[in-house]
Amino acid sequence: MQTAEAKTGYEAGLKEYVDRERAAVDLINSVGQLMYGRGVELVFFRNHLLDISISEVIKLFTYAEQVVKKPIDVFTTADVARGLLELDLAPSKIDIGKLTHEFKNSGAASINDFLGSHLSAFIGQDKHTFQPQDVVLYGFGRIGRIAARELVKQAGKGQQLRLRAIVTRTLTDAEIVKRAALLRNDSVHGTFKGTVIEDVPNKAIWVNGQLVQLIAANNPEDIDYTAYGINNALVIDNTGAFTKRADLERHLKAKGVSKVLLTAPGKEIPNVVYGINHKDLDIDNEKIFSAASCTTNAICPVLKVVEDNLGIEKGHIETVHAYTNDQNLLDNYHKGPRRGRSAAINMVITSTGAGTAVAKAIPSLKDKLTANAVRVPTPNGSLAIMNLTLKKPVADLAAMNDLIRRAALNGDLVNQIHYQVDPELVSSDIIGDTCCSVFDSNATIVAPDGRTVVLYAWYDNEFGYTKQVIRLAKHISKVQRLIYY
Repeated sequence: MQTAEAKTGYEAGLKEYVDRERAAVDLINSVGQLMYGRGVELVFFRNHLLDISISEVIKLFTYAEQVVKKPIDVFTTADVARGLLELDLAPSKIDIGKLTHEFKNSGAASINDFLGSHLSAFIGQDKHTFQPQDVVLYGFGRIGRIAARELVKQAGKGQQLRLRAIVTRTLTDAEIVKRAALLRNDSVHGTFKGTVIEDVPNKAIWVNGQLVQLIAANNPEDIDYTAYGINNALVIDNTGAFTKRADLERHLKAKGVSKVLLTAPGKEIPNVVYGINHKDLDIDNEKIFSAASCTTNAICPVLKVVEDNLGIEKGHIETVHAYTNDQNLLDNYHKGPRRGRSAAINMVITSTGAGTAVAKAIPSLKDKLTANAVRVPTPNGSLAIMNLTLKKPVADLAAMNDLIRRAALNGDLVNQIHYQVDPELVSSDIIGDTCCSVFDSNATIVAPDGRTVVLYAWYDNEFGYTKQVIRLAKHISKVQRLIYY
């Protein structure tokens, strides 16, 4: 029989949790008002707050205590978010977790006084001076469709990037219906949380109320985008067909195009890993850019932290990569070795250029890394294993992990590295992660001499990479909002 003390303990615990749920609802309400009323996006120590559940919000406060080492409560955070509603904020991206922690330690008399002084550079709509960038997706495969989802979802965030058109080689009425269905449904990433309506007579689709023109073309230079009201557009080429500068320059011959971004490693053009070398770009004079590969984006953030703090003498990168459309579902002819064997039932050793590609983003690592890949029978979610010999020994495993943890929470790589502490982490867990590199702290190995380390970084080779593409697109288009991280 339950004792009165146990009953009281149970009811007290339940009441406390329900109170936190109410505060989480209050916080979610403020997040929505700020996003869709002001173009102000709130994140929580890098984690997105849009389209998440009440329980997911509450779970983030455990993350703040255990991983970020900055314990805050949902009640104060909800109060700070409400205080933001009273400010005339310009479209921006603000870390409410960081802001709340700073308020708690500020000694400020009130939340309003703290926010008014702390965010003075964010107050006033005149801080939002850029014009939205028209975007054209050239190709509509795996990356193209994920990019379309993200571009449409972000349309309310201060109107940075606007998806205006999608180009494919052919465009029959049946293909319009089919492509809309592929955007609406995805076996890996789930159903699109929005509306997709085909407009077959006008060769277009309406996505969350946004008109997206569909265009058929065999040659990029043949298209007149201005005929559709599209000007100075950024073309995101995700076909994989054009990788050389001369080929990609064909996009610039089309009417209405100002810049081109390739979603693959490029030749004779800047290969960019956002967060690593994007600040080195001459975005005023260069018109063609590459977002490198998913693997390069996954390993560069971790390698950059290690190189800057300990130095890398040499290393080998082994990628355990999900199979891709380049492989065969069943055994069939393929021009590449082994890739013709069935992707669904085999592990397939194949080459990767990630080892040499790293040097384009981190020049000091030139000729220091080798790399190979094993394609495995999973549709998405990959793992990079970095076996490194360090110039300077690291004290121990805890020190090695803490180096990455601090980089994941502070500085230029907070959007690139997700520091994971879950001991049960597997590949399906990282699908949909917004970071291009999910560092598995429980898998780290450090040799007794401190000079040989093995680091593991998971990555969603579709979604995580696409987020990097979009970050780079905003940078080269000069449409980045004010950011408080």
